[in-house]
Amino acid sequence: MIQLKSGRELERMRVAGRHVAEILLELRELAKPGVTTAEIDRRADLEIRRRGLASSFRGYAPGGLPPYPAVVCTSVNDEIVHGIPGPRALAEGDVLKLDFGAIFEGFHGDSACSLAVGEVSPEVRRLLEVTRAALHAGIAQMRPGNRLGDVSHAVQETVERAGFSVVRDFVGHGIGRVMHEPPQLPNFGPPGRGPRLREGMVLAIEPMVNAGTYAVEIREDRWTAVTADGRPSAHFEHTVAITSDAPEVLTQVPGSH
Repeated sequence: MIQLKSGRELERMRVAGRHVAEILLELRELAKPGVTTAEIDRRADLEIRRRGLASSFRGYAPGGLPPYPAVVCTSVNDEIVHGIPGPRALAEGDVLKLDFGAIFEGFHGDSACSLAVGEVSPEVRRLLEVTRAALHAGIAQMRPGNRLGDVSHAVQETVERAGFSVVRDFVGHGIGRVMHEPPQLPNFGPPGRGPRLREGMVLAIEPMVNAGTYAVEIREDRWTAVTADGRPSAHFEHTVAITSDAPEVLTQVPGSH
């Protein structure tokens, strides 16, 4: 069942989203050549504790997977999502995806961004621009009366018109007291299908876009998803509330994607 959020619940989600957005901005500033993904995770963990939050990710273990061991996902280059932080040092020309979630008074905020580490290739620069544009094309459809498929179609159309491919294996989701609530929000599909959007729904929309094939492989850690052809991938995400007026992006502060 799709949960509609009350005004009081939305207030808590606004606070959770603001914390997530502010911490992501700090992590983006940290992501320089020579910095390890473990250092980024340590900074995120420090900020979670300093702000009195809880991690949405650490210990998460859906479907029999091993518990996720970090508070932020750090996926580099051909890694699409769920990359585990470790000793890997970022290098000039990398594309880094940061996926981060935190809990405030029982409610989750969830957001992701992709960024260039130093100077990247023109293909990667364009991939980042198109993925960000797809995110905002989907958000523009998140209005009462539209259907979930209208959001999915806007994302897919933006991506494929640019010659890239949309990942099928992972989707967006409802969010609230649980990080992954109904409904699932694919980044592909025909318009005019699926549940009708209603005021009070809160959705995490997260296009994952590959430069080549949309096919995915999973590494031995059972978490890290990579492109099957080894080409780069990008990922952007926002938590968005459906309101009677315009979509309200809960994970956006000045300087956000």
